[in-house]
Amino acid sequence: MHPLRKLRESGNPTAAQVSKLLAENIVFNSPILVRPIKGRETIAAIFAQSSSTRGSGTYTAEFKLDERTTFLRWVGTMDGHKFESLEVIVDNEQGLIVERTIALRPYPALKLFRDAMYASLKDKLPADVWDYPST
Repeated sequence: MHPLRKLRESGNPTAAQVSKLLAENIVFNSPILVRPIKGRETIAAIFAQSSSTRGSGTYTAEFKLDERTTFLRWVGTMDGHKFESLEVIVDNEQGLIVERTIALRPYPALKLFRDAMYASLKDKLPADVWDYPST
């Protein structure tokens, strides 16, 4: 079992607990943000918040794609609506996460999740990660 999955299944992890699993140079790719996020402390806060925001559910699949790459599938509910995530996690030689890319579906549940994450993190993340620049 991947350490991030194990931590998330143990309850709502804190940013400090998540941070111990992350490399300093981690990159996070999310459909709720318009560009990748970099940096352990910022990403630890995002991961901790998402664990408590995304609602109830369970991991239904975990596959090792190679020695450092793990695929996870999670299915649950957000405000009573089906919500699913698919993610790819890449670890470095020390077993710390260097990249996490996540896809979420369906769109209406993704929008609920994004709105809740924005309310929680809008003061912690730069404004330019939430929306495209106005033209």
